[in-house]
Amino acid sequence: MVDSVTSVFDELVAAGPPDAGTPLFDTACVLGGSVAGLLAARVLSDHARRVVVVERDNLDGAVAIRAGVPQVQQVHALVPAGLQWIERWLPGFTQDAQDKGAVLGAPAQVLITHDGSYRPSGSVAHSLLTAGRPFLEARLREAVTALPNVSVLRARVAGLEYRDDAVSAVRYVGDEPGVLAADFVVDAMGRGSRLAKWLEQDGFDKPAVERLQSPINYATALFERPERAVDLEVSTALGTFTPQYGADGVSIATVSAVEDEQWIVMLVGFGEDRPGATTDEFRKVCAGMPQIWREATKGAVTRDVVTYRQADSRRRDFVGANRLPARLVAVGDAVASFNPIYGQGMSSAALHASCLSRYLVGGHRFDSPATAFFDLQQVVVDAAWAVSAGGDTARLDALNGTDVPEDVRRRRWALEQIMTAAMSDSTVAQAFNNVSFMLRHPDTLADPALLERAVAVIKRQL
Repeated sequence: MVDSVTSVFDELVAAGPPDAGTPLFDTACVLGGSVAGLLAARVLSDHARRVVVVERDNLDGAVAIRAGVPQVQQVHALVPAGLQWIERWLPGFTQDAQDKGAVLGAPAQVLITHDGSYRPSGSVAHSLLTAGRPFLEARLREAVTALPNVSVLRARVAGLEYRDDAVSAVRYVGDEPGVLAADFVVDAMGRGSRLAKWLEQDGFDKPAVERLQSPINYATALFERPERAVDLEVSTALGTFTPQYGADGVSIATVSAVEDEQWIVMLVGFGEDRPGATTDEFRKVCAGMPQIWREATKGAVTRDVVTYRQADSRRRDFVGANRLPARLVAVGDAVASFNPIYGQGMSSAALHASCLSRYLVGGHRFDSPATAFFDLQQVVVDAAWAVSAGGDTARLDALNGTDVPEDVRRRRWALEQIMTAAMSDSTVAQAFNNVSFMLRHPDTLADPALLERAVAVIKRQL
């Protein structure tokens, strides 16, 4: 790739809809109707006469709790890169979400703590939209399915059909079995996607899977919020805790104001730590944390604690597969699923959709595998993996006493300086937050001037 990964990443973050042109396809099919699938459908609506989203879950009702997304009731964050991308492609999304109860927190209403210490004011430069995942997904579904050429078929995808080594149809089982002819197919079936198995059965390469052990335990509950959104001093908070802090097994905690005048609060434990499994335990743990967690859990419970465990992060290597069918791509968790606490899943999905748009307008031939798409997508996957999997790997190595290579040790040391300085220097904090919010590529943190500033900040504190 001629362009640097940072410039490619910047372009993907900033991309908007293309000018209207002649449709490339008669029918495009998206397998899966969650965030990644809906955003892919939005992109395809500019390039196909008809876009069909095949989704097995019942999406009736304003807000659906989808069985196909087991983590759906945990905290989800639409970080600024994803929100800005969605707003460009679905104008009015943010205001509509606010009108229906989501909270748009100003930068000053975002609080970040580490072991009870607070980052300086001005360290967050972007507003955050907070709401439950089912609520956000419902708003996206309303906006995308309102497009005149997008429809939803409730069915379970059963396999693919091919012609001349290109995907030509999707087999499904709904009220009765059927086959949907398709000129282009997007796999958005999530972490449990069966695409790799189908490809192997059908004589193509099975993308290799990389797994990183990251045993994490989530506990999330909802509480009444008496304050109006406009009166909130804090709309969302993220706290990280070292074992020495003594947060009763909590490694990370979040709290956000969400729809229906509620607080959603999540506690995360690592390994064998499973904090807050009951409401009483939940409140007891939060009582020993910074004030926002104590305040948010005082109200009446509006939904009891829901737990979720994820054993690993994983990514599928489509770039390394030598033989894939044409007219087929994959997006979202079907390609890479990370530790959700980093809040990058929905924004990664938006940037995967951005990759799809760039591929479709790039003049590529569709009678050969979508190599150019997967190359672009790897820039996004690598960026998100560097943040989430990088942090998890460092934690595992520390717990296991692993002897890491010197170059890895140096990179981790540099990142530690930046993270430490971010707790007291707003310039360093903004640079770090831009990466966390997927607005900038992680390579930007390797800027020598930024590292020098971070080291100087730390020295002044000694």
